[in-house]
Amino acid sequence: MAQSKPNILFIMVDQLAAPFLAAYGHKLVKTPNIDKLAAQGVVFENFYSPSPLCAPARAAMMSGQLPSRNRVYDNAAEFASMTPSFAHYLRLEGYRTCLSGKMHFVGPDQLHGFEERLTTDIYPADFGWTPDWRKPQERVDWWHHNLLSVKQAGIAEQTNQLEYDDEVGFQAIRRIYDYARNPDQRPFCLVASFTHPHDPYAARGKYWNMYDEAEIDAPATPCRGYDKLDPHSQRLWMVSAMDDYDITDQDTLNARRAYYANITYLDDHIGKMLETLDDCGLADDTVIVFTSDHGDFMGERGLWYKMSFLEHSARVPLIVHCPKRFKPRRVAQPASLLDILPTLSDIAGHGSHAATLDGRSLLPLLEGAAEDTDAPIFGELTCEGCIAPVFMVRRGNWKLITCRTDPDQLYNLADDPRELENLAADPTHADIFEKLKSLADTRWNSAKLEAEIRESQLVRLTVWHALREGKWYPWDYQPLRDASEQYMRNHKDLNVLEKTARFPVPPQPEKKSG
Repeated sequence: MAQSKPNILFIMVDQLAAPFLAAYGHKLVKTPNIDKLAAQGVVFENFYSPSPLCAPARAAMMSGQLPSRNRVYDNAAEFASMTPSFAHYLRLEGYRTCLSGKMHFVGPDQLHGFEERLTTDIYPADFGWTPDWRKPQERVDWWHHNLLSVKQAGIAEQTNQLEYDDEVGFQAIRRIYDYARNPDQRPFCLVASFTHPHDPYAARGKYWNMYDEAEIDAPATPCRGYDKLDPHSQRLWMVSAMDDYDITDQDTLNARRAYYANITYLDDHIGKMLETLDDCGLADDTVIVFTSDHGDFMGERGLWYKMSFLEHSARVPLIVHCPKRFKPRRVAQPASLLDILPTLSDIAGHGSHAATLDGRSLLPLLEGAAEDTDAPIFGELTCEGCIAPVFMVRRGNWKLITCRTDPDQLYNLADDPRELENLAADPTHADIFEKLKSLADTRWNSAKLEAEIRESQLVRLTVWHALREGKWYPWDYQPLRDASEQYMRNHKDLNVLEKTARFPVPPQPEKKSG
C-alpha cells in the first residue's frame, strides 16, 4: 500500500526543448527510458519555462514566483535566503531533501532548503555575469555565448560537462541506496539536476555513433537572415556574436547530432536511476518528475540557445510518473515551471504557503480533473538580450509576446506551430489580441520593473567590482564530505559496517554452539 507521502525523484536537465523528444513527436532522438516514463505517466504537452535562462528559470521553479517577484532577473541575480522554496515546504512535511547537481543559485546561500547537496554547481555563484542594460551593444566575451559550440560540435570522450554529469548521476544513485538502507524512513525528495544537453555540443563516441549523419534533420524553419528576425531575436543574434563565424549546413547537422547524442546520454543516466529505485523496492511509491529549465533553438530561424519566448527556447517537457497514483494521460492545458512548487507541496500534503505564488498546483490534473484550456500562464524575460522586460501570455492556442521597445507578436500555435505569421496587427484577430494585451497590461507595470532591474544591475556590478579588489572569498558550494566517516575506519565495527552498508541486508546466521 502506498504511503500517504510518496518519495519524490525530481530529474531536471538543462536546455532541452520539448520538440526534441519522442514523447513530443520527434522521430529520431533515442530515449527509451524517457519514453517509458511518458507512456506510463502524465505528459504535459504545453509546458513552459517562465523565464528561459538557467538561473531565472530555476529560481522561478524553486519559488513558484516570477523574476518580478523573486528578483532573480538573470544568471547573476541573488536568490534571497528568505524566499521559501519547495525544499523548505517539503522539509516542513517531514521530507529528507537532497540536491545532486546544478541549480545555479546565485549568492552565499547555496542550499535554499535542501538538507544536503552532494555536488558543487557547474556555474559560478557570484555577480560576475551581471548584464548591463546601459550598454546594450556591449558583449562580455568571457561569459557571453558565442558560436564556437556550433563550429566545434563533434565527439569528445571527456568534457567539463560530461565529468560533471557523471558525478551527478553517480551521487544520485548512491543516495537512493542510502535511502533504502537507512533506518530513517522519512520520505525523500531527491533532485538530480544534469547540465546536458546544454552546449557545447560535444558527445561521447558511443552516443554520437548511435545516430546516422544522413538521418539528422535540418531545422524546420531555416535562417531567413538577420533582417527578417524580430527585434528581440536580432538582439540575441548580437549577444551570441553570430556574425563572428560562418555556420555551414554541416556545422548545424553536427551540432544537432551531438545534441541528440547527449539526450541519449542523459536517458542512460535516467535508466540507471529507475533501475536503482526498482532494485531498492522504492519504485512503486516514488513520484518521478522529469523536466528542463528551458529549451534550445538548435538552428531554428538561424538562432541558437535560449532567452526567447519562441517555442524551441521556451517550451520544455514535463512528465510526471507514478502509475500507482496517477493514470497515464496527456494534458493540453498550458502550464509552467511556476507550477512545480504548489504541485509538490500538494503531493506532500502542505496546504498553505508563506509567500505569494505565481503558479498553481497541477495535482488536480494529475488526478484526472478536467482541463481549463483558457487558464493563462505568464512569463518574463529580464536578462541579457533584453533592453526592457519582455512578457509572455499563453492562453489556449494563443501566445502573446510583448515588450515596450518592440512590436507585439501574436501567434496561433494550433494553426502556426512554427510561429511564422505574426497576427498582432491583423484586424481579424483584434479581439484575442486585446484580451491578451489587457492581461499583460493589468499584470505588469513595465516601467517600474525596468527601473528595479536597472537598479539591481548597478548595485550588483558595484558589489562585484568591489569584491574583486583584495582577497576574494567565493560563494561557490563546497560539498561536505568527511573521508574519516567513509568506508571502513578503526572507530567502526567491521561487522556492523558490512551489514548496514549492504542492500538488501543479509540474514544473520546463527553461530555454532559449543
